[in-house]
Amino acid sequence: QVQLVESGGGLVQSGGSLRLSCAASGSTFSRGDFGWYRQAPAKERELVAGIGSGGSINYADSVKGRFTISRDNAKNTWYLQMNSLKPEDTAVYYCNVRTHWLGTTYYPRQRDYWGQGTQVTVSS
Repeated sequence: QVQLVESGGGLVQSGGSLRLSCAASGSTFSRGDFGWYRQAPAKERELVAGIGSGGSINYADSVKGRFTISRDNAKNTWYLQMNSLKPEDTAVYYCNVRTHWLGTTYYPRQRDYWGQGTQVTVSS
């Protein structure tokens, strides 16, 4: 059974940093679209940062220059380094992977997996 487990959230002061981790188990993910999303109270979930299957990286305008997404294939883990945090970054952060591949097995129907979420709170 595939599981994504986030860690690294917490309470930080404005201007501080956090690094979120998303550890995958149950399969290896060498190919797919990897992303970090967030959802603040009374707001829709939004994409914060993503790594496409071709290696392209994109960020929400609100986090460009402050957040960095990365992957460690050997650890089956991806990360979100968040610097210069602002109170408006407060949200529950979720990691996500969309892929046709579980290990070396191809599935015509794309699989979509989410972590349970980790709270990030930035105080002013």
